[in-house]
Amino acid sequence: MQLANIDWIIIGVYFAVVLLIGFLVAKVSGKNTGEFFLGGREMPWWLLGFSMVATTFSTDTPNLVTDIVRQNGVAGNWVWWAFLITGMVTVFLYAKLWRRTEVLTDIEFYEIRYSGKSAAFLRGFRALYLGVFFNIMIMASVSLAAIKIGGVMLGLSPLQCILSASVVTVIFSSIGGFRGVIFTDFLLFVVAMVGSIAAAYFALGHEGIGSLSALLEHPNVADKLGFFPSVERDAAGAMTDANLDLWMTLIVIPLVVQWWSVWYPGAEPGGGGYIAQRMLAAKNERHATGAVLFFNLAHYGLRPWPWILVALASLVAFPTLESIQVAFPDVDPSVIGHDLAYPAMLTYLPTGWLGLVLASLVAAYMSTISTHLNWGSSYVVNDFYKRFVKRKASSKEQVIVGRVSTALLMVFAGWLALQLKSALDTFQILLQVGAGTGLLFILRWFWWRINAFSELAALIASFGFAVFFKVVDLGWPWWLELISSIGLTTAVWLIVTFLTPPSEMKTLLMFYKRARPGGNGWNPVREHSKTFLPRADSLAPQIGQALMGVVAVYGLLFGIGKFIYGEYLFGFILVAVAIALTAKLVFSKTIGGRL
Repeated sequence: MQLANIDWIIIGVYFAVVLLIGFLVAKVSGKNTGEFFLGGREMPWWLLGFSMVATTFSTDTPNLVTDIVRQNGVAGNWVWWAFLITGMVTVFLYAKLWRRTEVLTDIEFYEIRYSGKSAAFLRGFRALYLGVFFNIMIMASVSLAAIKIGGVMLGLSPLQCILSASVVTVIFSSIGGFRGVIFTDFLLFVVAMVGSIAAAYFALGHEGIGSLSALLEHPNVADKLGFFPSVERDAAGAMTDANLDLWMTLIVIPLVVQWWSVWYPGAEPGGGGYIAQRMLAAKNERHATGAVLFFNLAHYGLRPWPWILVALASLVAFPTLESIQVAFPDVDPSVIGHDLAYPAMLTYLPTGWLGLVLASLVAAYMSTISTHLNWGSSYVVNDFYKRFVKRKASSKEQVIVGRVSTALLMVFAGWLALQLKSALDTFQILLQVGAGTGLLFILRWFWWRINAFSELAALIASFGFAVFFKVVDLGWPWWLELISSIGLTTAVWLIVTFLTPPSEMKTLLMFYKRARPGGNGWNPVREHSKTFLPRADSLAPQIGQALMGVVAVYGLLFGIGKFIYGEYLFGFILVAVAIALTAKLVFSKTIGGRL
């Protein structure tokens, strides 16, 4: 399709503003690693919250939601909605703990929590495993979406998409550091949200739809609107096998098992990754807690519906994969999938709005990639290069290494993106690789007995079982493979925990005094202290607040949905409950009544 001059001007202005911000903060960001990777630990909650939301909205996110809705309806989104539970537990149990550690990266955590050579090895291994391997996987998935959008909307080849999407991002990320990422994320979030809402508005104006009510009544859409899957029974009254698989995949596994047992970027049990990076950059514990609360409210409660509406509209405009292929014959057939329906719908945008929405997608891409580049290079520099290669490296040298590693990470991510095919496939691969590690990441804060060998065993086992199920076809449904990986991995790391010695008592005492975790899991350590240590706080109030947060956000999410569906009374009740619970949490003692 052809872009008008005004579209190119909008995109060009966006690029210019982002690069300008990067250059303006370059001098401050290059002072030292604390500035380059954490912005000097002086960031307010609202700026960090916007950054978290912007980072989790990338070019692959609406594509993934479209893929899910087209295949499994609105209810299919429970595969990621369930991670809200993880997020709220992070808000009220882990945000303050992370901020208290005062580490530069969450990988540095290992050598204050565990002791000896095993802790050092684990730190280096995780730095490369997460900062390089896993990080490249995530960025490749995001870049795959850029390939599909560029192919449909601009007629670019996959290689052209990767080159054009990554060059500006690498320049910006390498010069601006974390401070540049945070400041531009605020702009990126606003542009991206305006773009997604505009995309939904014009999708409803498609000639085959015409209005919201017409969309909801269309036969292609009517059976996709439920918040939960329908129940289908056979002649004997039992749930059909296909329906059972659907319920297990979409509801039971995500809500009962997945949220606490699976590591997934942005929704790590116990916090971690770029979410931990932002908590560590906060002014204090209250700002860290407020930032993550804001993120969960916006990410799960406010943002999904524009994407869902576009996905539902695509079922009318492009009901089958064949219809997408016919409409875009020049697109590589190997990347044709349900996730391609989102960029396909954007081709109906009018001049001017097309440029704005394209700029919003570029914004979404840059916010996520720039975060992952800065986060990944922080691991490479702080937890590998400085720790194992050159301990006395100057701050200036570390910043240089960070900038070089930023560029290299993008090169490898771009290459891998050219090999991937589907957003949903990549999502499931990432879940499988992290299956079974989540419980350990939750308990390591509250149970003194977990050691470095526990984590190494969990990482190796989860990866090994993921490869096994990918290579060996047992004919099992995906959810059964996932729960098997979780059970086996959990059994492995628990056995290793009890077969290996705990960390040194000196290290455990120092960690306890530093983080001050609640509960009774550290009582044996407290008893070894030569000085009096007050009894740890009960975790019950924090767990109660987390449950309130879950109810509040789901109330907001489904309340907005009910308004869209025309059920105004029910929608009003749900939104009112959400607002009341959110107000109670914001003015609670945990956050301090004000920020």
